[in-house]
Amino acid sequence: MARTTFSGPVASDNGFIGGTASSPTTVTTAQNISSFYGSTSATTDDTRLSYNRLAFTSTGSGETLRAFSVVSGANAATGGTINGAHISTSINSPGTISGAANALRATLGMGASANPGGTLAALQLDSDIAGTATVPATAAFIRVTNSNTGVIPNMFSVPAPAVGGAFRAVVGSALCTHTMPVRSANGTTYYIMVSTVA
Repeated sequence: MARTTFSGPVASDNGFIGGTASSPTTVTTAQNISSFYGSTSATTDDTRLSYNRLAFTSTGSGETLRAFSVVSGANAATGGTINGAHISTSINSPGTISGAANALRATLGMGASANPGGTLAALQLDSDIAGTATVPATAAFIRVTNSNTGVIPNMFSVPAPAVGGAFRAVVGSALCTHTMPVRSANGTTYYIMVSTVA
């Protein structure tokens, strides 16, 4: 792949395109097709390696960022992992955090007097599986792993209980009417009990 070096800010009034759907950028060895590296010593305000902002001003739809990994080769990810996106925040000694640090932060916002309607969520998990596909028993909407010997002590951190909040106190008698299966790494399936009774 040819290397081109630019100095100073580079701007384009028509965006930047690397390959197309019919003629993608192709490589035959493992590498970063597009990469950016940076470092900041700023003591105030936010530094971002990449900032993308898209305004929807009509009836169209879409995303500000779309990451799509497609597997078409046999035995892909042998000895590795394929991800649609891999987002990490790492705290290395002597680094410390006096505020908050998140590997992924998903925020659903609304302005004053907003009344958008629709179906809203800060995080939506989708499946897109053909009816004739064979889904392995190990498939899950959320998989939690410890990639090193240290462990995270809590499964969730939730707001304080509130009557209309995502975490609310039991009202009336709780009756288990449904369960959600949770498969452990040891192969055992456990069940979260849920109820139609609040």
